[in-house]
Amino acid sequence: MSQRVRRILIALCAAVVALVGTGAPAHAHGFASTVHADVAENDAGRPRTTVALEYDLLVVSAADAAHDDALFRQGTTAYESGDARGRAAVLDAHADAAVGYVTDRFTLSSDGRACVPRRHGGFTMTRREGAPYAVLQLDWTCAGGDAGLEVRSTLFPDAEQYVKGTKTIVTYEIDGLTGSAALDATHPSFLIGQSWYQRFWEFFRLGAEHLLTGTDHILFLLALIAGSRSPREVVLVATAFTLAHSVTFLLAALGVVEVPAGVVEPVIALSIAVVAGWHLWRLARRHDPAPQPREPGGAGHFRLDRAGWTRLGVVFCFGLVHGLGFAGALGIEAAWSWTLLWSLLVFNLGIEAVQLAIVGLLFPVLAVLRRRSPRAGRRVTGLVAAGVVVMGLTWFAQRLAGL
Repeated sequence: MSQRVRRILIALCAAVVALVGTGAPAHAHGFASTVHADVAENDAGRPRTTVALEYDLLVVSAADAAHDDALFRQGTTAYESGDARGRAAVLDAHADAAVGYVTDRFTLSSDGRACVPRRHGGFTMTRREGAPYAVLQLDWTCAGGDAGLEVRSTLFPDAEQYVKGTKTIVTYEIDGLTGSAALDATHPSFLIGQSWYQRFWEFFRLGAEHLLTGTDHILFLLALIAGSRSPREVVLVATAFTLAHSVTFLLAALGVVEVPAGVVEPVIALSIAVVAGWHLWRLARRHDPAPQPREPGGAGHFRLDRAGWTRLGVVFCFGLVHGLGFAGALGIEAAWSWTLLWSLLVFNLGIEAVQLAIVGLLFPVLAVLRRRSPRAGRRVTGLVAAGVVVMGLTWFAQRLAGL
């Protein structure tokens, strides 16, 4: 690889890091929303929940459910004005619609009997991932006491067609029990005090589903697999990607690092095109996809040539950005929340399990094809890479344009 090409790739990696580090917060709905709910005890020893929901989504959903056009008009005006107090005042003025929407879809039950909610104080405002969130506190009276306390959330369902795939992240500390759970349309409820393996499975499943439904991350893996020339190389690039996205995922999910989705998502799309385009460039230069020999002077550690090391570095840089995208799936911003740390690690394990499964299934097939017919292997990987480049560049343009 020429010095000029190496400099361009290193400069691109540096630009990505600089872009992530200097991005200003921006709000981007995307196709999903995350609700945050804390369950604790009030002064009377009864359950109290603190629920945080995206403000604009709550306004439009509650207005639609209650046929309250005034809530929609006033809420939209307050959202556009950027006045936090004005936003809370609108919700307080239309509390029947706003609170009713939440309590119809976020419920507690005890020993199989529904608990009765009562609003505690007025609405307040906060921000998560650069977006305004409305915060509502509810005190609950449970006829069955706190025995068998179950939390259920069906907020912002797909049927409303405003967002898709809403998740509710619940943390609890009540009756000496602490923990967390992730609720969605498939698993809308959980029982406080559930076993450790039930909590493990919930977050493991959530991580696995996130990667399986994240087309951009899967295409990035395909680009890595198509461009890897040996089992050693695919293991190294997959490891570099894993280490990089694990670090930023945990830091971002714990609130230590905050980067807006308006920066992260376009860079993820660009990373897909760059990694796949690199393989096309090698094919165009008629480089042999076979592994390269060890270079003299120690330059070939792990039996990677200079091109392999440069690719490894670029993958690591892009992996840092993908980790921020994974963190956006949870939207957790409780800085150094040790209660959630275990759940975050399990979520990441779910991502890794699917990633390893994809690599383990596809790379051996490509390796056999390349061994039996190198020409066919180049054609197949070239077609895969070309398709990935097209998709990556298309998404990059769309995300820059805010589509």
